[in-house]
This record gives sequence, structure tokens and C-alpha cells, in this order.
Amino acid sequence: MKSGSLPPPTPTPTDPMATPLLTDLYQFTMAYSYWKAGKHLDHSVFDLYFRKNPFRGEYTVFAGLEECIRFIANFKLNEDEIAFLRSAMPTCQDGFFHYLSQIDCSDVEVYAIPEGSIVFPKVPLMRIEGPVAVIQLLETPFLSLVNYASLVTTNAARHRLVAGQSKTLLEFGLRRAQGPDGGISASRYCYMGGFDATSNVAAGRLFGIPIRGTHSHAFVSSFMGLDEIVGKTLQSRDGSRQCNDFVSLAESWLEKIQGLKSSIGLYGETNKSELAAFTSYALAFPNNFLALVDTYDVMRSGVPNFCAVPLALSDLGYRASGIRLDSGDLAYLSIQSRKFFAAVEREFGVVGFEKMTITASNDLNEETIDALNKQGHEVDAFGIGTYLVTCYAQPALGCVFKLVEINGQPRIKLSEDVTKVSIPCKKRCYRLYGKEGYPLLDIMTGENEPAPKVGERILCRHPFNESKRAYVVPQHVEELLKCYWAGNSSKEREELPPIKSIRSRCIEQLDHMRPDHMRRLNPTPYKVSVSAKLYDFIHFLWLSEAPVGELQ
Repeated sequence: MKSGSLPPPTPTPTDPMATPLLTDLYQFTMAYSYWKAGKHLDHSVFDLYFRKNPFRGEYTVFAGLEECIRFIANFKLNEDEIAFLRSAMPTCQDGFFHYLSQIDCSDVEVYAIPEGSIVFPKVPLMRIEGPVAVIQLLETPFLSLVNYASLVTTNAARHRLVAGQSKTLLEFGLRRAQGPDGGISASRYCYMGGFDATSNVAAGRLFGIPIRGTHSHAFVSSFMGLDEIVGKTLQSRDGSRQCNDFVSLAESWLEKIQGLKSSIGLYGETNKSELAAFTSYALAFPNNFLALVDTYDVMRSGVPNFCAVPLALSDLGYRASGIRLDSGDLAYLSIQSRKFFAAVEREFGVVGFEKMTITASNDLNEETIDALNKQGHEVDAFGIGTYLVTCYAQPALGCVFKLVEINGQPRIKLSEDVTKVSIPCKKRCYRLYGKEGYPLLDIMTGENEPAPKVGERILCRHPFNESKRAYVVPQHVEELLKCYWAGNSSKEREELPPIKSIRSRCIEQLDHMRPDHMRRLNPTPYKVSVSAKLYDFIHFLWLSEAPVGELQ
């Protein structure tokens, strides 16, 4: 895509807030100070990166890039926004507000790692270049768009890894998210991170994410008895015949199931109002009947009542989907439900009944899924909400936006905490792969250094620990930063991929990382390094900029 063309105008959750005012006040106060000093057009280079992986893990998934590109594509202050800034900054000169009315992102360039990639601390996720005053105005919105997106995508990816590729993952978090915008973003980025579908209808429309849903406990308890739906008809799936009283058909099957219940140690009558609810839902959705079975008693009522309805549907050529468990001992109940389905298949000869889908929900998270795996269970799909979309285990990623070069001069941010020392200058970033096909490490070099070459030994150094160093002979070299916004320059830029491609990239990268980096407990840290030349320059600049103390 040529640099001048804009992304397609697909609606995004940030559209209502896509204003340059979506930033901190100090970005405008700095812009005014730059303008007064005549520095506002100074060419600057900023890195956006994070310092520590979330959730006690050793990897992160980068997300939010497309929203950043859309933000700068529409970056322009209108008259109302300028008027507001005049009222908020009454001591600023008129010329500054005229300057603000003229700026856009035509002189900005953005280089980034492709969205959906596995990324690591210190390596720039994005490099933003352009006039320093404009770039400062992008700092807060870019951090806002990347921080949560990357955090929740990583959370989703961790749930995918612990659940395994064979399980279906459903995002049910809208009602527990931090507001509607948070819910929309969560649905989008959970899908990117490997979830299969969402309950969020708006997200389904906006992003093309598959949507899923059944019914609630309220639906079940709203029915008082079978007499509410007696006489309801249902045509067979092939249209060749019609059942004039589907309720009676389901009841007749329930009578047969009662004998099966007693043979496996379950006694007593089922709740008939629950059967009425299931029957009513099946009449509405005969091709995709899935019932919530824990409103009253899962094994004594919910599962037997459920089984009667799919058997009645089977007589008419339909195949039900399965059940959802939303409370209780999910491992035990899923196993017992599967046994009951197997007994129904053996007793009545309905092929495939044992394979009914069992979906589990009820405040699930990464730890509970891992515990279920260790106990043994028969769950096919997990519906996950609160702990997923709120990132309950860690509420923020902590991305930062640091100046690394101004007018061609490298800059460094120092700190007594070495983890907060920035890596100066415009850099190129590479991922080096070993003989087994796994990434070995990421390395940063100066912009004008030669790129690492396949089969050639390169010294890789820890940025700040002089004793940590190693020679690497890469079998494959991948350059990480690509141009996604080139302003008015003639540079080619990357296309913004569709959400399904980003999701596929995320899943593929998760599969191609070394397993010890990805494990839940005590994962092996992934190495992030710099070239020997950049290492020497970092420490030269550090010594040049750090004040020398004096003892008296």
C-alpha cells in the first residue's frame, strides 16, 4: 500500500473518541513549550515498548497497531477543539493555536512489529518518527490503544495455551468489562488471542467475529409448567412430516429416560417447568439446541430433561448441540453428564449422542482450567468472562513511550533502577532462529549497522549486564519492524491485515515458540540483546550524560 492511502473506513470502537484531545494535558503544555522555543519541528524518534511481561509469564502478544494507524490517519483538530484548548490554556499565544489548527500526521512515520506477534521486553513494538511536538501529542493515545489491547490479547493467548487447541473458547465478558468500550475492545482482542467466538453481538457486527449464546437461568425459571406450551407443532427437518404436539413427544421420551436414571442410581422426578423451558427453546432453535442444565439440579433434573428434548428432535431429523454447566463441580458434573449421554446412546441407539458438546462457564480463569485438566474432565468448550476481559490477574501492561533520538542525536533516559534505563538511538530489531526452528533471541542494532546474516556468527550482549553475552549463528533472520505509516514520503508501507489473519499469526507464533518459554510455571526467560557496537555506545552515552558526584 502506498504511503498516501488511508486504511479502509471500517468502524472501530475508538471512533467516538478519535480526537487529538484524547491525550494528557501535559502533551499540549510541552507542545506549547516546544513551539515557543522554536523546537516544535525538530525531528524526533520515539520507541514504544514495555519493560516486563505480564501474568508472571515470559511472553506478550502485541495488539492495538491498527487502531493506532487509524488514529493518526484521522488526526486533525477542529475549530471546537481549538476553542476548548484556548479556554484550557488561556495564557498561550494565538500563534500556537493557529499552529495546532494546521497540524496532521503527514510528516509522521510509524514502524511496528506486525500485530499478533509474540514480543518481549525492551524491544520496540513501535518506532514513531516526526516533528517532536506532533509525536508528543500521539504518546498518550498510542499507549492507551496498545496497553490494554496487548494485555487482554496476551491473557486470551494464555487461556488458549492452557485449554489446548482442541477446546472451543468463548468470550462471555461484555457484562463484566470496564464499560461498553472496554467490552467491545475485549471481544476484538480476545478473538485475536485465540478465542473462537464471543457473546458480544456488536463486536460480531463490527469485526466479523463469530457470535454464540444460549439462554439464562431466568429463561428456565420463567416457565411454570408444560401446560404453557402444550400443542406446539414442529415440522421435521426435511419437511416431510409434522409433529402436532412436540411437548408430548418430549414427555414420552422423558418417561423412557426415567428408567435409565434409576439404573445408574438417580431417582425422583425431574422439574417439569425446566422441561417446558427446554422444549420451548428447542422449538425456537431446533437446529442448534443447547441447554443450561444447572437451574435446579444437574444430574437429577437438568441432564435427563435435556436428553428427552434431543431425542424428540432426533425423531424429526434434528441434531441438538449439547449442554452448558454454570455451577458446581465442573469436572465431576461433566464426567457424569458424558456417562449419561453414553447410556442414552447405548439404550436407544441414537448414534453420536455420547458426543454431545459440554460447555462450562462460572468464573473460569487460567488457573481453574489448568486444575480441571489435572483432575480430568469432559468439557468441550469454555465460556470465560470476568477474569479474561478485566485481566484480573494483572490490570495493566505498563508500556512506555521514550525519546531515543532528536535531530539525529541519540538520547538516553537514566535511572537508579536499571530496568528503567532506555536504549538510545534509532534501532533495527531482528529475531534470530536456531537449527530447530525456534527463535533463539531478539537483537537490537544501530540503524546503520549491517544486518545479522544466516550462518555468520554474531556477538549478542545483554544491554546492561556485561557478563551476559553469547555468540549466535542464526539459521534464519527476521527483521521485526516494518513501515505501517509513511506520511507524505514515498516509502512503501505494509497492509493492515484482517482480524482473522492477525488471529492466525498469533496462534502460529504461539506454536513456534520453544515450550519452556511458554509454560505457566517458572518459564525460561527469552533473551533480548543488543549488538556489541550498540552495547558500547549505550554505556558511552550513559557515562557522558550521568552527572559525576563529588565527595567532600
